[in-house]
Amino acid sequence: MGTQESDEQAGGTGRRALLGAAVLGAGGAVLGPSGTARAADTRHGGGHGGNGGHGGGVKSLPVPTVIGHRGASGHRPEHTFGAYELALDMGADIVEAGDLVPTKDGHLVCRHEPEIGGTTDVADHPGFADRRRTKQLDGSPVTGWFTEDFTLAELKTLRATERIPANRPHNTLYDGRWEIPTFEEVLRWQNEQTRRRGKQVWIYPELKHPTYFRKLGLGTEERLARLLRKYGKDRKNSPVIIQSFEPTSIQRMNRLVGNPLAVLLSGAKSRPWDFVETGDPRTTADLVTPKGLKEIASYAQGIGPTLDLIIPKDSAGRLTEPTTLVRDAHRAGLILHPYTMRNENPFLPADFRKGSDPDAYGDAFRAFRTYFATGIDGIFTDHPDTGVLAREDFVNK
Repeated sequence: MGTQESDEQAGGTGRRALLGAAVLGAGGAVLGPSGTARAADTRHGGGHGGNGGHGGGVKSLPVPTVIGHRGASGHRPEHTFGAYELALDMGADIVEAGDLVPTKDGHLVCRHEPEIGGTTDVADHPGFADRRRTKQLDGSPVTGWFTEDFTLAELKTLRATERIPANRPHNTLYDGRWEIPTFEEVLRWQNEQTRRRGKQVWIYPELKHPTYFRKLGLGTEERLARLLRKYGKDRKNSPVIIQSFEPTSIQRMNRLVGNPLAVLLSGAKSRPWDFVETGDPRTTADLVTPKGLKEIASYAQGIGPTLDLIIPKDSAGRLTEPTTLVRDAHRAGLILHPYTMRNENPFLPADFRKGSDPDAYGDAFRAFRTYFATGIDGIFTDHPDTGVLAREDFVNK
């Protein structure tokens, strides 16, 4: 093994350690000597979730990290400072502060998608009516208003609104209260919150549709790297974890910065859009094989699979048996942060729903515990308060 390859491998192991230890003070997962995830709290013995006791593998069940998905988006409109701060107040270990998309003049802003008709009041601004159009976004037609057609100054005249009001009518109370944050503002906010709270605040930005934006001449990876370098947050011990659904985007970030990195994984039959563009025939099912996970581990430290890759559902929407993904990913030295747990009935497996009211909560605590028992290292949730309490139940059972 050459010196450069050895250095890269050592750097990857170090970044995995930082990713796993991000919330050590809250009982989060840390890395064992082999570079695989194991629990800081060893009250749970090996064998849980099918991933204990394997040579070089997980030695005990991880105490899961609670990640505020777009903030506390079950309680405030997503990707607003109101949602981000509430997630911290509720005990989230990490805040997903930023689905990053660019403006026309090259600033990175935090929106769920580049189309902002569903998350802002742009439709109420007559002066922007002519910006509404239909575009092909990752192979699908999308109609609305897009961040890349607005300058930052123009976007700052808009206000955030609730994305799914049918499920969260209570969140509409806060429509119009907050601006669209830039990622540079998020980095400054992170520093401020770290000082105010007396402990390091971690964030977990996602690069959205990087191939789409690169074709528009708005490459997002380089912009993100420049911002991280500007604020001294581009190193392996920096409290910023970077994620994307496009593996080649994470490979590019691996060359640009030292931060911990995670590849997001959608449904088993889906193909990352960068694979579609380059003619790579592999699907997510190929990426979650031991061979695929080993490849991911060569440039990333974690994966963010959809929960259905952890425990599939049957045709009635009920959970079946867990897959081997947790075990296989840990054997490859990867941390698992699956997405997304939500409290409302429509988003829960059928096993945990209560009634049919789309705004009513089901048995979210039992759902959390079921996923925690698989040995995952953390979970994205719109309701970090529920996740924190469910973790307490799980750890103390």
